[in-house]
Amino acid sequence: MQIKKRETLNTDILIIGGGTAGCYAALTIAEKSGYSVLIAEKANIKRSGCLAAGVNAINAYIVDGRKPEDYVDYAKKDADGIVREDLLLTMSEGLNRVTEKMEKLGLVILKDENGKYVARGNRNIKINGENIKPILADAVKALPDCTILNRVNITDFYVENNTICGAYGFSIDETEENGEKSGTAYLIKAKKVLCATGGAAGLYRPNNPGFSRHKMWYPPFNTGAGYAMGIKAGAEMTTFEMRFIALRCKDTIAPTGTLAQGVGAKQVNSLGEVYETKYGLTTSERVYGTVNENIEGRGPCYLRTEGISQEQDEDLKKAYLNMAPSQTLKWIESGKNPSEQNVEIEGTEPYIVGGHTASGYWIDTERRTTVKGLYAAGDVAGGAPQKYVTGALAEGEIAGLTVLKDIGNFKAEELSESDVENHKNEVLNFLNGENSRFTTEQIEEAMQTVMDSYGGGIKTNYRFNEKQLKIADEKIKQLYSLSENLVASDFQELMYIYELRERLVVCRSVIAHLKARKETRWHSFAENLDYPEKDNENWNKYVNSKLENGEIKIILRDIVEGGTTYEHNN
Repeated sequence: MQIKKRETLNTDILIIGGGTAGCYAALTIAEKSGYSVLIAEKANIKRSGCLAAGVNAINAYIVDGRKPEDYVDYAKKDADGIVREDLLLTMSEGLNRVTEKMEKLGLVILKDENGKYVARGNRNIKINGENIKPILADAVKALPDCTILNRVNITDFYVENNTICGAYGFSIDETEENGEKSGTAYLIKAKKVLCATGGAAGLYRPNNPGFSRHKMWYPPFNTGAGYAMGIKAGAEMTTFEMRFIALRCKDTIAPTGTLAQGVGAKQVNSLGEVYETKYGLTTSERVYGTVNENIEGRGPCYLRTEGISQEQDEDLKKAYLNMAPSQTLKWIESGKNPSEQNVEIEGTEPYIVGGHTASGYWIDTERRTTVKGLYAAGDVAGGAPQKYVTGALAEGEIAGLTVLKDIGNFKAEELSESDVENHKNEVLNFLNGENSRFTTEQIEEAMQTVMDSYGGGIKTNYRFNEKQLKIADEKIKQLYSLSENLVASDFQELMYIYELRERLVVCRSVIAHLKARKETRWHSFAENLDYPEKDNENWNKYVNSKLENGEIKIILRDIVEGGTTYEHNN
């Protein structure tokens, strides 16, 4: 397999990732300027990212009687203080604005007889959102001077002197000429780059291993690419130890919020006891309570839906049919409605996702990373948990405006030909190497098993100690070395190799962060058996990291207090 075509593209602004944040950033930039934009997306923006299957509610909205500061307080409490209030506030101030914009683009938002949005709890409104991503994608496609590269996998940033100059990638689709297949490699040069690649799934062995290992809550194609590229480029990262473990319906991995908030379903054990108040109601505590009840012999655990009304039955089946059809099918196949049987729940494998926890790039208030000219928004950006859809839209808007603010200060760096050559050779080695002892799939499963057994996965009830983490790090390093000899027969397989290597890079950072925080602040999310108690005196701070000379350097930073803005000084 050869790369016969090499294209160098030039654009003012490169957006990597055509999901929620990336698309909205493109809309913002186009509305406020005439700069050229190029979106690189390894799938197709019509159905890529977390919105691919649609959603049935906007989970971050400032409802009547509430204010943005209330949302900041909620997110801060849920994360036990380890958040960036500046990021949360600027995000929260944009939640309703971006929602209204989506409605104008065609999103159906449910309204009551008075024309007001139908609220679900304190922060949610109901929508018919099965087509939310196509609506957003169509708006982007209509933009002037916006180029969309679908099916192009970006593999590395192009960074010189801690300043980003663009990115490398290749087309997943092959071309055929005279019976010979070949591909296209890209060097995309840009004045500014926005990373909006989402979080990292597939690091840990899931509840459904083997053939079904990618049947997971978070998109399996979000492999932590943006994290990995940033780590390798020397960007500072934050709070990878605050993993996200979703509490989900057993077997179907359907969201539980629709049950808990929509019909007020309480968490109960096999004895019928409500246990959620015993452990606490934060996101991590809900998972921890379920795990602990099972360990102590009071499982299985459920969301209590028995006794709800017939109308609620139909509402639930309709809601899940739009966003998680497997749950609706499960009810239908069992012959019992939700009102006739409680819904069993369990935790998923851990994810690294800055839209639910505070994991991701260390950014300033205006979404600049520590690499000059590089910005981050959405799940890839750290510091602001509980983003959900509208938070990602708002961050895309903020980052887009900052790019426009900074672009006049652009100074082109001299590109290194050796860097270009090294990247080309890496790709060719994967395409033309000799048969590997292992397949990409085998190394991926080995990685997931390592993280599950030694990195606080499902097998150990999300718990870990320092000795286990040391073993995990050693084994992940070994697997990364093995991945260097993998061979791809086509460009789809080449993408799988890069996705695996991205996950392995992120795994090392996760392990380093779990090891660094010597306390247990979030049960299940970071359950450190060597340090089982919270230590506010010493650990009410951010755990950050930076890759230096192949090793992960831990950086401890003080909490950024509310009411302040943050700029990178060191």
